[in-house]
Amino acid sequence: MTAHEIDYRIYGEEMQFVEIELDPQEGVVAEAGSFMMMDDGIKMETIFGDGSKKNQGFLGSILGAGKRILTGESLFMTAFYNDLVGKRNVSFASPYPGKIIPIDLTEFGGKFVCQKDAFLCAAKGVSVGIEFSKKLGRGLFGGEGFIMQKLEGDGMAFVHAGGNMAKKTLMAGEVIKVDTGCIVGFTKDVDYDIEFVGGIKNTIFGGEGLFFARLQGPGTVYIQSLPFSRLAGRVLASAPRGGGRDKGEGSILGGLGDLLDGDNRF
Repeated sequence: MTAHEIDYRIYGEEMQFVEIELDPQEGVVAEAGSFMMMDDGIKMETIFGDGSKKNQGFLGSILGAGKRILTGESLFMTAFYNDLVGKRNVSFASPYPGKIIPIDLTEFGGKFVCQKDAFLCAAKGVSVGIEFSKKLGRGLFGGEGFIMQKLEGDGMAFVHAGGNMAKKTLMAGEVIKVDTGCIVGFTKDVDYDIEFVGGIKNTIFGGEGLFFARLQGPGTVYIQSLPFSRLAGRVLASAPRGGGRDKGEGSILGGLGDLLDGDNRF
C-alpha cells in the first residue's frame, strides 16, 4: 500500500467525530478547521496540498496545491504524524449536523468523487485532487456540482454528509435524479450529468431549481438530506433585519406586532 493503513472509530449520532488511531510513523491529512483533539506526542505539520506525491519538487508541490484554489479550498492542508513509540489518537469533527462516511478506496477501484466541501480527512498517501467536468451542460448549469474533488489511492478517506445520508447502489443503466447540492459523492464508474427539469410551471413556479443531477450506474452514490448551502440559505432567510432582535418571530402578528409595539425600524 502507498497510503498509511489506519484504524478508526466514529462517535456520535447527529454531530459526529472520527477518532483515528495512528501506529508509530503513521499519518493522516485533513482540511484546515476539521481538527478536534489529539494525544500528546502527535506532530502537526502544515503542508502544500495533500503531500501524497514525493520527490516532485517545490514547483510541483505549488502547482498541485494551486489546483485546490479552483474548489475554494486552502492551498494548505494539515498533516498529523505519530513520531513516538506506541499508538496515538487524533480526532476530526463534522462541521455541521450530519454523518461521517468512511470510504475505503480499495473497495472502489482506487477513486471516489465527492462534493468540494465534503472531504474531512484521509490517510497519509491518499491524493486529494479536483475532478473537472468534461460535459458542457454540467459546467454551465451544474452549480455546486461543476468542480468536484477526487480522492485517489488505496487508503481510507472520510467525507461528511449533511443531515441524514442515503446510500444508493445502482445497477448498470439504472438512473437516479438528485438535487445537485444533495450529492455527497459517487464511485468512478457512475455517469454524472445535468438535466433540465422541464415544463413551464416547473420552471417558473417549482421552486426547486431549473436543473437536477442525473446519475447512471453501475456504481454507488451517497446522498445527503441537508446540504450546507440549503442550511445557510434558511438561516439567512430567518435572520432579523436591521441587526436588531426580531420581536415578531413566532407571534401571530409578526411584523405588524412590531409596528404596534413602536418598533418601526426598517
